[in-house]
Amino acid sequence: MANPIKHYRDIEFDYGRCEQVSPMLRRVIAENPTPFTFRGTGTYIIGKGNVAVVDPGPDLPNHVDAIFSALRGETITHILITHTHSDHSPATRRIKAEVDVPAYGYGPHGQYGPKVEEGPDYEFTPDIFLKDGDVVKGDGWTVEAVHTPGHTSNHLCFALKEEKALLSGDHIMGWSTTVVSPPDGDMHAYVDSLRKIHGRDEDIIWPTHGPPITDPKSYVSQLIEHRAERENEILTCLKNDIGQIPDMVEVIYANVPQRLHRAAGRSVYAHLIHMVKTNRVACDGQPTPESHYRLP
Repeated sequence: MANPIKHYRDIEFDYGRCEQVSPMLRRVIAENPTPFTFRGTGTYIIGKGNVAVVDPGPDLPNHVDAIFSALRGETITHILITHTHSDHSPATRRIKAEVDVPAYGYGPHGQYGPKVEEGPDYEFTPDIFLKDGDVVKGDGWTVEAVHTPGHTSNHLCFALKEEKALLSGDHIMGWSTTVVSPPDGDMHAYVDSLRKIHGRDEDIIWPTHGPPITDPKSYVSQLIEHRAERENEILTCLKNDIGQIPDMVEVIYANVPQRLHRAAGRSVYAHLIHMVKTNRVACDGQPTPESHYRLP
C-alpha cells in the first residue's frame, strides 16, 4: 500500500505549535505519541476569528493551553467530535469549562470492548447530535457530517466544503491501517464506510494521525484492497487447518512486533465475524475470540 509518511516520520515535532496546514485549517498536535496515535493527536481548527475546533484531543492541560494560545483574540463557536476515544474527545470538557460552546457529535460511545488502543471516553455526550448529511455552518466555513461507522459506531468524518477537504478522524489514517475491534468496531461497517468515502469527491484527506492524503480515491482503494487481502490470508490459514485467532496472528503478522499482536488479533476477529455472517467461514455457535474457525 502506498505510504504517505515518507519524510514525515523524521520530522522533529514542536508539540504545542499551531501550524497553518491550508488556507482554512490549522493544526495543533498533542504530545501523546503511542503505537496507536503515531506522533500524537492532531487537533484541527477551522476558520479565522470565529472558529471550530475538531477533536480537542486527550485530557492534557498543556495541549488545551496550546489550543487557547493559538486562538488568542479569536472565539471558539463550535467543537466537532469525530468519535469518542480518549485521544480525541476528553479535552472538550476543559474547553467547555472556559468557554460556553456547544459540542457536536454523532452520539455517546457505543458498546464496551477490550481495550487494545486508546480507550473509550464514556463521559462525552454531544450537546448537538449530528446524523449523516447534517450541515454545520460557521463564520465563512461549511462542514458536512459524514457518518462512517466501523472504527467506532459513532464515528463521523467532517467534509469542509470550501476546500473540498475531508477531516477523517481515525476512519482513514495517514500512517497506518485503522484498528477495528468488536463489538463496537465492525469490519462490515468499516469497509462499507470506506466505499462511501471512495464515492465522494474531496481532493484531500486530513487524518487525525499522520500526514495528509492527496490522492484520496487511490489511497482508499488500497485500504479496501488491503482488507480483502487480509481476508484471503485468513482463508489461507483455514485451508492449512490454522483455525484459532492467536495462531492466525502468528502467521499473518509474523513481521509485526509482538506488542501489537493483541490489537492484530482483534482485527482478525472483526474480519472473522464478517466472514461468518457472509457464510465464507464457519464456527460452532456465535464467533468469539476463542472459537475454532473452519471453512464451511
